[in-house]
Formats: sequence, C-alpha cells, structure tokens
Amino acid sequence: MNKELSEPKPQVRWIEIDQDNAGQRLDNFLITLLKGVPKTRIYRIVRKGEVRVNKGRVDVKYRLQEKDIVRVPPVRVAVRDNQVIIQPTLKFSLENEILYEDDYFIALNKPSGFAVHGGSGVNSGVIEALRQLRPEQRFLELVHRIDKDTSGCLLVAKKRTALKGLHELFRGDGVNKSYLALLAGRWERKKQWVDAPLRKNVNKGGERFVVVSQTGKASETLFTRLQKFADATLVKASPKTGRTHQIRVHAAWLGHPIVGDGRYGREEDNQVFKRKGYKRLFLHAHELQFIHPVTENKIHITAPLPETLQTLIDHEQKI
Repeated sequence: MNKELSEPKPQVRWIEIDQDNAGQRLDNFLITLLKGVPKTRIYRIVRKGEVRVNKGRVDVKYRLQEKDIVRVPPVRVAVRDNQVIIQPTLKFSLENEILYEDDYFIALNKPSGFAVHGGSGVNSGVIEALRQLRPEQRFLELVHRIDKDTSGCLLVAKKRTALKGLHELFRGDGVNKSYLALLAGRWERKKQWVDAPLRKNVNKGGERFVVVSQTGKASETLFTRLQKFADATLVKASPKTGRTHQIRVHAAWLGHPIVGDGRYGREEDNQVFKRKGYKRLFLHAHELQFIHPVTENKIHITAPLPETLQTLIDHEQKI
C-alpha cells in the first residue's frame, strides 16, 4: 500500500537549470524530479500551467536551457512501503567492489545472476539497488547493459552530461570492450574475426533468442585464444558491435558454445561442466577502455575474474 507524506507540507519550488540538465525535455526532467508521481499527473500539471518556465507556459516537449527557472507546484510524492530488498551478494558488490568512481560515473563489478534493471518479471535490478544504497545521489542512470548471467564491468552515470558523452562513445567506436569466456571443447585457432549478422527471433513459447542470419544486423566479434585445456578453451572476446547475446551466439556459431550457456550451448557439454562445479554462464566483462567524455583522460577499467571461476580454471588440465 502507498502512503503519502504529511510532513513537511509540499511547497512551490523554483529550480534553476544547470548545465547538467540543459537540453533535457521538461517531462523527463519532472519525471526524475518527482519520483513516485504518475506520469499522467505530471502531464496534467504542465497542461494546466501549474509548471512554468521563466514564468511562462510551455509544452512538455520543451527542451530546458541552462539558467531557465522552472516553477514546480506543490506535489505530494507517494512513498512505497515495500523498498527494494537487496540480496547480500549484490549489496557487497555495490559497496565493496567499485572498480572506478569519480564525479561523473561509477564502474561496478556486477555479480552474475542480477539483472541490470527491473522489468520483464524482475522486480528490481542493479540500478534500483544502487539508488537505494545512495539516496543522496540525485542522478544515477545506466550507461549500458550486460546480461543478467554475465558478470563484470558495468558503468553508471552520476551526471547527465557524462551519460550523454558515454552514450556517444558506446554508439560509436569510442569504447574498447573485452570479455573472458570459457568455450566448450578445444578451439585450435589462435585468433578469429567473426562477421556474422544477428537477428532476434521469438519461438512458439514466446522466448526470445538470437540467430545468425543474413537478414540480421551486422555483428562482429574478435576471439583470441588465451589458454587451451583438455576439454575447454579460455578466450578473450572483443565485440566491435553490441548486439543482444552477440558473444554467446558467435561462440556457438564457431562450434564452441560458452560453458554454462543454457540457451545457445549444448546440454551434454553443460552437464559435464556442471559436474565439475561450473554453475553459471562463464562470460565475464573484463575490460573497458575509453577517453573520459569530460576530463579527456584515458580510462582503463579491469574487473578481475570472479574467484569461483578463477578457482575452477586453475584446476583445469592445461595443454
């Protein structure tokens, strides 16, 4: 059940737009500012003229400018009784495994098994948990996404200017990404560039999956062999594009699916490795390299392989 705050009584607010919020649409600004207020109500108070910019009426699509003065009327914000329950593993990572942080963004070492955000049957994810742990941080937004079962580097912006800059880097060629993956079987090649277009499909059960198809979107991944084992191969996967499940599908296309991949892997392989202790998808976002969008410093972030995975491959028979 939702309750409304009775104290303190809401007051009219006059907010001066700073550089960080300049360029943002008015409706998006208000949705972030008035968390818990239904969007329909936000649109209504703008339409009725209760929200003013520089003392004048504006449309919800108005792009805010630096130094604009926004009048925000008294609005009661609903407070949820059922706060996000943060599991201990995730809480520990968010508090103790920050890979990098400055005034503009945070690099997290995301543990496997946690979605980056709520939705699609998931009540909450990493970003909701982080916002709860850092209530004083006014702005926290995901820069990019990695799969629920993938661990490793995940960036969260602390300022809108940083979010815009990082989005531009990720959309272009500004970020060098590399993953560590354990492939089933011996992959004999030292290096291979996979250029195989990918298309999203939905099966009869409604499950989404990705296939290699000439009608799909261009998708490229460089695989580099790091270590051969008796029945597996550790590789570095460097995706040039960022398609859904790209590395997983390209690995399976090579004939060597990632260990623990229940969607694109082979059941017999997964059972063999499960008996050896592999209980998750062996895919880890290992490195990110880019030029800081604000300071222009070179940024190189590395997430060490989780101890559980490192221990398992330390016991594999090298060849």
